[in-house]
Amino acid sequence: MEFSETKGIYQQIADQIRERILQGEWQAGERIPSIRELAIDLGVNPNTVTRSYQALMDREIIENQRGRGYFVSTNATGTILEELRTEFVRDELPRLFRAMRILDIGIEELANYFVHDKGDKKR
Repeated sequence: MEFSETKGIYQQIADQIRERILQGEWQAGERIPSIRELAIDLGVNPNTVTRSYQALMDREIIENQRGRGYFVSTNATGTILEELRTEFVRDELPRLFRAMRILDIGIEELANYFVHDKGDKKR
């Protein structure tokens, strides 16, 4: 994993875990790597992974089952989608709207470029 400087490493690890859950690599109720396993795999300090796991536990995306390890929470996918939607509206939409204003692109014109996932048909 290559880390960028725009976010803390623990946040980037948490984002990667969220992505893996959304992509179905880790299902609800499934055990995820231990702190030590993930730290070795990523080449980071275990304390960094601990911080990532704690942030995800605080948001109820993963849970710690004492003596068994860390598991994906039952509602993890819904929680992650809600977080990503909020992040998109907060962070990406303002940039998009600014670019649209600068380039004089209206919503109607933008809609022509929007591709619906099912069948890749233009709306």
